[in-house]
Amino acid sequence: MIPAEFDYVAPDTLDEALSALSQGGEDAKLIAGGHSLLPLMKLRLAAPTLLVDLRKVPNLSGISRNGGLTIGAMTTHTAIANDESLGLIAEVSSTIADPQVRNRGTLGGSLAHGDPASDQPAILLAYEGSVSVTGPNGERTIAAADLFQDYLTTAVGDDEVITSVNYPALEGYGFGYQKFNRRSEDWAMVAVSALVKKASDGSCEDVRIGLTHMANVPLRATAAETALRGGALDASAIAAAAELAAEGTSPPGDLNASPDYKRHLARVLCRRALEEAAA
Repeated sequence: MIPAEFDYVAPDTLDEALSALSQGGEDAKLIAGGHSLLPLMKLRLAAPTLLVDLRKVPNLSGISRNGGLTIGAMTTHTAIANDESLGLIAEVSSTIADPQVRNRGTLGGSLAHGDPASDQPAILLAYEGSVSVTGPNGERTIAAADLFQDYLTTAVGDDEVITSVNYPALEGYGFGYQKFNRRSEDWAMVAVSALVKKASDGSCEDVRIGLTHMANVPLRATAAETALRGGALDASAIAAAAELAAEGTSPPGDLNASPDYKRHLARVLCRRALEEAAA
């Protein structure tokens, strides 16, 4: 389909972008890469009257380390995937859609959009990271736990821009990622990420499990985390914890998978991701 008519600007500075958003009101939308928003516009599920393109705004891309990890909001999925030192974050980016999408899509764009089937939101949640945003009232930081509020709805204001994404340094954590989709370039039916830190005796000192497409927002598999944290990391303990992966979820059904099938996938993928992270 063809999107509804809209105006388009590509500001040269962040201040100009914020001004354009303010003048455009609630019907103005940012575009950072376009691979989340444009498909909705083509289906007429989104109809902004103004697109504010961030592609010319400087200092919004790049990867820096200073105790933790900071990734500019306009950093592409390809740039992230090519940096193996980013571990789980890089592996997840490498699975997103196809090369064309990864070369254009951005980390900040995928987080701001808040799609529960998108790959990176649940990773930020598992890391217990945050985003930095700038708006008319200055800068502020939004914790991942507060960022995703409802379907396609985040705590980023209509007049704010995500400038960077922040991850704590998780030293000593192994990671695993399992994603199930109908075709390799499709959105995930379900995906599960796991971060595991072993204690000196080989038990589970800490574990974080992120769930993708298991509700209208990304989730943590808290029941599975609780079952595993502080205990053994053998096959039976991991299998028992993984059986709890779907607790508290409300996966949406669609043409490809029923809610019950998605719960089954979450349990199977959780076990595999935990085994990978604990290896």
